[in-house]
Amino acid sequence: MKKWITFALLVGMISACEPEKGWQVTLSGKVGFPKEDGVIKLEKLKGIVEGEEQIITLSKDYTYNQKVRIEEPGYYRLNFYGTQTVDFILDRSDLEINVDGNDPNGFVEIKGSPDMDLVNKVQEITSETQNHPRMAELNDAFNAARADNDRRRMEEIQEEYMAFYDYGIDKVAALLREQGPSVAVINLLSASNFLDRDKYFDLYLHVADELRQEWPNYELAKEFIATVDKMKVLAIGQPAPEISLPNPDGEIVNLSSLKGNYVLVDFWAKWCGPCRQENPNVVRMYHKYNDKGFEVFGVSLDRTKEDWLQGIEEDGLVWTHVSDLKYFNSAAAELYNISAIPFSVLIDPDGIIIGKNLRGKGLERKLEEVLGD
Repeated sequence: MKKWITFALLVGMISACEPEKGWQVTLSGKVGFPKEDGVIKLEKLKGIVEGEEQIITLSKDYTYNQKVRIEEPGYYRLNFYGTQTVDFILDRSDLEINVDGNDPNGFVEIKGSPDMDLVNKVQEITSETQNHPRMAELNDAFNAARADNDRRRMEEIQEEYMAFYDYGIDKVAALLREQGPSVAVINLLSASNFLDRDKYFDLYLHVADELRQEWPNYELAKEFIATVDKMKVLAIGQPAPEISLPNPDGEIVNLSSLKGNYVLVDFWAKWCGPCRQENPNVVRMYHKYNDKGFEVFGVSLDRTKEDWLQGIEEDGLVWTHVSDLKYFNSAAAELYNISAIPFSVLIDPDGIIIGKNLRGKGLERKLEEVLGD
């Protein structure tokens, strides 16, 4: 996926609703140094697996101009003699692709992709935000506060920095919402750490709904829709899925047994360094707010009971604990789509998710909001 995240920011992408049975587009361009042996092939890519191929014919003047049949928008590659390859996204737009042809790292030029405007605009917005003079000022102020060991000031600057950054990302989200179904939008929304999937979940729902209506049979659309459907399970505002696992004494404990409290469902393990680093903060919050209705439901992804109990004792974790000792194959981890820890959700007294991955100051602020200082 990382390959395509970068790819999505570099090549043109087209937005269009297409007929189900396919269409034709024209590929044209010039090869600076064609080879006497070998052929030029258009290859349809399915992830990293090659699919169908079409042969591109080169004229005597080293140019090509050929209509090719496309059955759905997706990832494609022009393979020049097995030496130079150019990956791109192909939809309805005619494209001009010029290359050297004899050098794997040679010259490449792609023209005629209307959605390049979208990609360029996204790059422009993020670049303007990151290079804004205020960001440089905040960075200098943070370094000065760190030199003075002024942790409170460092936290204040970090909050202002993220607020400024989020302003730019808000503009990107608004821009993507205006687009129709396209590989570009799918790719950008699928990019890890590009948009906060919880904060912009309504955008993901909006795009998935559009894809269901206009691209119901395209593979990339199906994959994105499936991803969004999984996200719904743990979306803020949804009921937290029930967890029923053994506690250290072997007794089955249900998450719902803590209903009526604000509960932090905390996925952790003794072997997880970041989890252990966060534990003192959770302990502090537990002792501060437990008598006001705050509980913690710890779900360990340890492999052995010895490690599990040792971690509990060493970190002073005095709340409810459960585990089936199955690592990431834990029934709870699969139910909550856990791919990395630490991971947590905060649920309200009715069992509704009101926060995700709240750590450090984030958890403290949220508890202050719902339970008071």
